[in-house]
Amino acid sequence: MRKSFLFGLVFFAAFQVQAQKVGYIASQVIRERWQDMIQAQQRIQSLVDDWKRELATMQKQIDEMDLEVKKNRLVWSADERQEKEEQLRKKRAEREDFAKKKFEPGGEYDQQAAAILKPVEEKLYTVVQDVSASEGYDVVLDKTTMPIPYVNPKYDLTVKVLKKLNIPADDLEEKQKKAIEDDPRNKKDTKKDEPQLPRKRSRTSDSEDKKTETKSDTKTDTPATDIPR
Repeated sequence: MRKSFLFGLVFFAAFQVQAQKVGYIASQVIRERWQDMIQAQQRIQSLVDDWKRELATMQKQIDEMDLEVKKNRLVWSADERQEKEEQLRKKRAEREDFAKKKFEPGGEYDQQAAAILKPVEEKLYTVVQDVSASEGYDVVLDKTTMPIPYVNPKYDLTVKVLKKLNIPADDLEEKQKKAIEDDPRNKKDTKKDEPQLPRKRSRTSDSEDKKTETKSDTKTDTPATDIPR
């Protein structure tokens, strides 16, 4: 019973999608060409590089202190050795705490990335909505975030979104045109859309029609006979 119910839901969802005009974009392609997105990602990468350099400096200090403790373990007194080992432990804890604070889920990296990318992502979202509405699409999927086994390239809105963002995309437009022309489905659609030419009439058929008209004109109407009562 449960399986049939789930199958029914899937079938209904598929029917709903078929009844709507569905398009798609490749957001990764847009991000790679959009200067606003490139600059935002560079800002994030700059933060990451600074943090990594700081971690490397801390690790270098730890390695030097560790080497010093190993060399002087037998030279130092018990109190000196204990003090240096405690300093080494604190340095390691500081480095670990710094790494967690910056890179753990929900940490500073996630917060900074979200803050930097938010206005850019919102602008992209708005442009996709505008293009979709003007082109009459009900649903637009993202090929980057979800696999699409097959879709007709004429429903690809990536180039239109790029143009709306004033991003050069002539190469992609030419590539899309070729893909549309090569797609068998579009060739079938082209044949259907071709206007039907009027059927040519032969001279023999025209002469036969004239003869038929002449015969019909020469016929006389016969008087109707009275029906006996």
